[in-house]
Amino acid sequence: MTEQEVFVLSEQYLKSVIDQIQDNKWQLTVDKRVSAYRPDITLRALVNYHAYDDSWVADTLAGKTIDEVGDTYRGDLLGDNPKQAYDEINAKSQETVKNFTDLDKVVHLTYGDFPAREYLKHTATYRGFQGWAIARFLGIDDTMPAELVEGLFGEIMPSMNDWRAMGVFAPEIAVPPGADRQTELLCKTGFYYPR
Repeated sequence: MTEQEVFVLSEQYLKSVIDQIQDNKWQLTVDKRVSAYRPDITLRALVNYHAYDDSWVADTLAGKTIDEVGDTYRGDLLGDNPKQAYDEINAKSQETVKNFTDLDKVVHLTYGDFPAREYLKHTATYRGFQGWAIARFLGIDDTMPAELVEGLFGEIMPSMNDWRAMGVFAPEIAVPPGADRQTELLCKTGFYYPR
């Protein structure tokens, strides 16, 4: 599976979870298991962050820097219809990545310069795990598509030790006997927690 395909699957999964947010849930404060880096924010603020992050995809893959883009995407991107606004931004992100081919192109991220393929891997991993965490927080079905689980396995496992050393992943959790592939992925990356 290509980096573009895994990215698109992760975007589709996160979108499918966000599309299930009920109108009375947007102002809920998420816990640190959903947003460790942005604790005590509302669900709406978290989704707005994902809209912001998705808005950067085309500029990032075009090789633009933070200084070049500036504050273009700052502020409330969700407006009066947060699901529709997010879905439109998500769709543009997916379309950009589907049509992107130069995976060795160096792109500029807040934490350094990387080949585009690494950017797509980092982003796909974040989106996939965020979809799971938000679904679990909301108490809805948190089952990831099997293709996405396998795609993330393929992208994460070869670099697991490096990513863990960078602080991306927590220590591995023992995989319960008879666990499904998704639970195995979440345990190996230190994300799993029981309901």
